[in-house]
Amino acid sequence: MYKTILAAIDLTEEADQVITRASELAGIHQAELVLLHVVEPVGYAYGGDIPMDLTELQEQLDKSARDQLTDLGHKHGIEDRNLLVTVGRPEAEIHRVCEERGVDLAVVGSHGRHGIQLLLGSTANGVLHGAKCDVLAVRIN
Repeated sequence: MYKTILAAIDLTEEADQVITRASELAGIHQAELVLLHVVEPVGYAYGGDIPMDLTELQEQLDKSARDQLTDLGHKHGIEDRNLLVTVGRPEAEIHRVCEERGVDLAVVGSHGRHGIQLLLGSTANGVLHGAKCDVLAVRIN
């Protein structure tokens, strides 16, 4: 029996598939549903090599993510206290939030890939390989 289910989403139109599956499972298990989006630090994209303050850009990205997550959460009937946006590496943040919130099941989207990542995308694979809870990878169509 799952008590707390976390849906980690990327705020694309495909997020609905992950939320819907997590929501269905939360209903079956009468579990609390937490929605998480991780914003990667702007500095990661530039390798920290740009000698400028990216704080304002990071704040804009964070606000946009919070607004989008709130809209998705309300659409799916998820309480505001269970809508989380964090900044960091997605796999590490998902693991951290799962531990902090006592998550029993983490639900992530998985894109079809070739070769070694045929079944799981890199984020889903990273979540699976460090999780202390069950992980469900939802195949994105």
